[in-house]
Amino acid sequence: MGPDGGHPPALVIGGGPAGLMAAEVLAGAGLSVILAEAMPTPARKLLMAGKSGLNITRDQPLEDMLGAYDEAAEWLRPIITAFDAQMVQTWARGLGQDLFTGSTGRVFPRAMKASPLLRAWLGRLDQLGVRRRMRWRWRGWDGAQAVFDTPDGRRAVTAWVTVLALGGASWARLGSDGDWAAILRAAGVGVAPFAPANAGLAIDWSPHMRPLFGQPLKNVAWRAGDWHSRGEAVISARGLEGGGIYAISKGVRLGHVPVVDLIPDRDPCDVTARLAQPRGKASLSNHLRKALHLDRTRLALLNEFGRPLPQEPGPLAALLKALPLRGAGLRPLNEAISVAGGVTRDSLDSGLMLHARPGVFCAGEMLDWEAPTGGYLLTACLATGAWAGHAAARHALSAVRAPSSPDGSGCG
Repeated sequence: MGPDGGHPPALVIGGGPAGLMAAEVLAGAGLSVILAEAMPTPARKLLMAGKSGLNITRDQPLEDMLGAYDEAAEWLRPIITAFDAQMVQTWARGLGQDLFTGSTGRVFPRAMKASPLLRAWLGRLDQLGVRRRMRWRWRGWDGAQAVFDTPDGRRAVTAWVTVLALGGASWARLGSDGDWAAILRAAGVGVAPFAPANAGLAIDWSPHMRPLFGQPLKNVAWRAGDWHSRGEAVISARGLEGGGIYAISKGVRLGHVPVVDLIPDRDPCDVTARLAQPRGKASLSNHLRKALHLDRTRLALLNEFGRPLPQEPGPLAALLKALPLRGAGLRPLNEAISVAGGVTRDSLDSGLMLHARPGVFCAGEMLDWEAPTGGYLLTACLATGAWAGHAAARHALSAVRAPSSPDGSGCG
């Protein structure tokens, strides 16, 4: 029996977007659902992401969206096809959210913040009868029971099915600490090592860069191996942050030196010709500023990584078009927006159920996939939560009809 009496419930562990979606699907299928979350309130990382504008999905053709998931695209194909960008928008509108699509295809709530959507979502879960248990930290299993440390001491729950939606291993203070990996490995589940994704660059700046901390780098293009971006970045005391950098962080993680094109709208021949113009008594910096309209942030970056600067127009143009940021690495895992690594594909069946633990399903960022920012992360979290929820509901309903009860595997 569950902690509140009655038939064993469906258990969802983790109160982020994937867990909330799994709970919604399970409850919508008529199951009694307990949602356990280690933090005092749910979806803290979602709320943090929404402070700068909640990007819920990307309005683009399915094949273009799937391309953002690299080698995980084929694994996620049926999952995202079943809950694609249009489904995400329909779902959000069903929660009373007015949406708009930006010029790049990113979809936002008109309110921009995550809090109105989350309030409406939790209200829906309350109406469906989902029982939320906050400050319940999962500690693994004792036979058929999931064990938690709670404010009222150790508690154990027996469930027909369990959906784990425990997040990755970044932003531990918001709840995603990755501690679950040791529990699953001990249970025989394959878990790929965590690594930072969508991370900023760590740079040990020289003193002359200090006045530029907080300044944006605009009109630039970034590259690291096969990964490239035209997004902006911000110079910070610790390095470079921003969407342009996050998009190439996988390439940096794989060992490629990040490179910046300081004049992406001009081809090398045009740049060379402009640099070859007579500059008279003007300094090289003033010549660059006038001939190529370089602002002080791009000039500073050029001097930081390009000194001594070539004096000939051709080599200087080549440097402006491909300036290596040597010595730059990724910020630590805990500071990354998301992570690579997690529960491996071969540890799961097509419904995202663990082979090593029948009746236990996984969803969200704890799975071994990664994607850039721009709506892809949240879309996949919602889609995998819905997919695992539907599969778990089918499994639970078949178990309820069977003349048996949950066994040592954690399911009926």
